[in-house]
Amino acid sequence: MNFKTAAKVTVVAGASVLFLAACGSSKSSSSSSKQTANWTESAELPTMDISKFTDVVSSNALNNTNEGLYRLGKNGKVTPGIAKSTKVTNGGKTYTFTLRKNAKWSNGDKVTAKDFVYGWQRTVNPKTASQYAYLYSGIKNADAIVNGKKPVSSLGIKADGDYKLTVTLDKPIAYFDKLMGFVNFFPQNEKVVKKYGSKYGTSSKAMVYNGPYKMTGWTGTNLSWTLKKNNDYWDKKNVKMDSIKYQVVKDASTGLNLFNSNKVDFTTLSNEQVKNYKNDKNYLVRKTASTFYVEFNRDDSNATLAKAFKNKKIRQALSLAINRKSYVNNTLGNGSTVSKGYVSEDLAENPKTGKDFTSDAAVPSAVEYNLTKAKKLWKEGMKEIGESKLSIKLLSDDTDGAKKSTEFIQGAWEKLPGLTVSNQNVPFKTRLQRSQSGNFDTVISAWNADFTDPISFLSLFTSDNSYNNGKYDSAAYDSAVKKAEGADSNNKSARWADMVAAEKQLMNDQGVIPIYQQASATLTRSNLKGIIYNTAGSQYNLKYMSVK
Repeated sequence: MNFKTAAKVTVVAGASVLFLAACGSSKSSSSSSKQTANWTESAELPTMDISKFTDVVSSNALNNTNEGLYRLGKNGKVTPGIAKSTKVTNGGKTYTFTLRKNAKWSNGDKVTAKDFVYGWQRTVNPKTASQYAYLYSGIKNADAIVNGKKPVSSLGIKADGDYKLTVTLDKPIAYFDKLMGFVNFFPQNEKVVKKYGSKYGTSSKAMVYNGPYKMTGWTGTNLSWTLKKNNDYWDKKNVKMDSIKYQVVKDASTGLNLFNSNKVDFTTLSNEQVKNYKNDKNYLVRKTASTFYVEFNRDDSNATLAKAFKNKKIRQALSLAINRKSYVNNTLGNGSTVSKGYVSEDLAENPKTGKDFTSDAAVPSAVEYNLTKAKKLWKEGMKEIGESKLSIKLLSDDTDGAKKSTEFIQGAWEKLPGLTVSNQNVPFKTRLQRSQSGNFDTVISAWNADFTDPISFLSLFTSDNSYNNGKYDSAAYDSAVKKAEGADSNNKSARWADMVAAEKQLMNDQGVIPIYQQASATLTRSNLKGIIYNTAGSQYNLKYMSVK
């Protein structure tokens, strides 16, 4: 996978949180008789082009107005979409999908296998420049096509008539079914794409929809739009909402005022607001599958720091010095939680026992706070590298939240004898460039899963991954990840054990320092039912939403 692209997406996804609002009357604007509600987004809607979206606002809009072979339900569970049935053969390398004959686009066209072939080929076509084309890796010839070495027609997808679709993989992909519920793999109507050309997906009119809702009122630049029930949708009987109106509201104070005056049904709270609403009956925390962590630069360009960061005791000491509980409660205060490891909580469950991945793969010492132990290990580590003093630069973004984070960690680390820390807070784009080029000592990074599988996290730190910025190198880790993605792909239990082994190896090595799992604190009215929220990928599935 090309994780350079994924990291860009991660930041957008972490920053754009969907929240529900209403306006107009003295009562809550959601109406059980008309089944309408008013929503607000925290950011503008960039695009409705399935091949070109990169952010969570577009992802949520596309997920509710379109549909792929599968739809992701509660806890990321795969549920039927356009595919009526699926047959897996050839050792997990061939998928044959039988499509519904009653699926239609909002212009009346039938949804056919050719729409999937066209949509997928358009996304992997280098001319499209899709930032999510890397997710097609593993589908036959996808990598070669993306790299311009083979024609798009050679992609491992074939239409056999209108309602049979065959997909061929280079190797089994254990999480392939989850990918089929992700927006990037949705079908596209070739006639509509060609009709609008460069304007396709730039407004609600320059688009066609095959999902629960269709969009109206978005010009491409305005800050409002509406989702209306799509009467051409194959499962329209289970869609209860008549319309959901959106508007962009960026200020948390405005959102809270609207909520308290019964003009808003859902709003996101700022850090300062949380303390006053923790006991409110409407208080709800939405976790995301994202981990914020500190990464070490082991590159030999700085001999002293390379020597220090290659010393396990020094890495452990830097981790043990951070009081994560104090950090998330007092500095963040927005519902974010202390990391239990590198892979986020509530992402995946053991296929046999149902236990969360973070429970099976827990290494408590990698995320605990123990300043006494930290000082002891620091002293021992410094002696081993022959140094009495050390100066470290800590790189992060220049947002208010990032500055608070670096200040907190700086204060924690400087309790270690002989350590001086200087913070470097720069624009996100600059931070990303410095991270990728290795121009940092330590850096606060973040990762958000695109699908509900631990491998979305774990692949990042293999020694040959281009986004392993700190050059973490472990043969045992590489082997475990390789087995999970290869030899054990078709063995759920063995694959799970591989991923647990990889996480434990990374944490026992203190390869990175996990800090916290991001969340947003919200107020949500109790009469809003059926909202499906997933921590990874497209977060909100509003197909079954209703007002009681």
